[in-house]
Amino acid sequence: MPFALKQTLNHLPPHKTDAATTAPSLSSPRAAAGVSSRTQSNLEIAQLHAVESKGVAVRARGLTRRFGSRTVIDALDLDIAPGEFVALIGRSGCGKSTLLRVLANLDDDIEGDVTVPQRRAVAFQSPRLMPWLRVWRNVAMGKSGAVDRTRAEAALREVGLAHRSGAWPSVLSGGEAQRAALARALIREPDLLLLDEPFGALDALTRVNAQRLVSRLWQAHGCAVLLITHDVDEALLLADRVLVMADGRISETVIVDLPRRNSDNRTGAAIKNAAPAGNVDASGAVRDTTSVRFGQLRRQLLNALGVENEVAHEDNEPRTLPASASISTVAGSAGASAAAA
Repeated sequence: MPFALKQTLNHLPPHKTDAATTAPSLSSPRAAAGVSSRTQSNLEIAQLHAVESKGVAVRARGLTRRFGSRTVIDALDLDIAPGEFVALIGRSGCGKSTLLRVLANLDDDIEGDVTVPQRRAVAFQSPRLMPWLRVWRNVAMGKSGAVDRTRAEAALREVGLAHRSGAWPSVLSGGEAQRAALARALIREPDLLLLDEPFGALDALTRVNAQRLVSRLWQAHGCAVLLITHDVDEALLLADRVLVMADGRISETVIVDLPRRNSDNRTGAAIKNAAPAGNVDASGAVRDTTSVRFGQLRRQLLNALGVENEVAHEDNEPRTLPASASISTVAGSAGASAAAA
């Protein structure tokens, strides 16, 4: 069935009342101004306006994005609930990053209806810190209005980077720079956090620590998260749902029915209910990568990506991989690569 000709990109009102933090994506000044830089005729096709909606952080209906004659996102439907952690995986060129850019309002040349929170933030694989600003000033850029060093340093403390507040970005390690980028996103108090392969450039150990940090921050803040990743294990470690994207659409949805447990053996649900914001155990809630169920879910996702037969084991036992093992790492051992873009 064809979708409506009149398309909209809707902004949900923020859950909180701090007017200083209600601007949309920190990478989208035109959205913060409430208008698009496009022509009036295009504004009639994709308007930016706030709508009342409950029980949804993201809703897309019939979302289509074309580049010339090529359709990258094809009548896609998507729902993400408030506070839900969703991971998105898929082969190169399937439209994952394009979808994230649409949700961040970095690309609004779309067809279809999209509803997103007005207050949202983005973290990319590259930290994108301004080299001429101290770390705390880079973080403060994430919040509109007057520069607020107190809030910037509070965000840095939350990511374990308080001691680097006055440093220049050039002296930060890759992991520290990525944590500074997360602090810049969190200072917005987003209702939707969009993560575009934020750990892709990190070494294995730093990546594991960064995954735990994101898990802890998500538990503390309770925002919805959409994570784009190359890494099947990473998706299963962090997400409530894993979506597989193919040919511009969501081809498969996998519910991650695995408990999250902290170092004190509490489940993730108990942690979220018991701990006040900013007071979650520093290790973050994790999942057991060696469990039979984890192995089953991994094989299901690899099968959806078309690489299951290439990595299947004769004994049919779950394969123990480090949390940083990517799709390309797994498939590479069988002479194939299915890394997502």
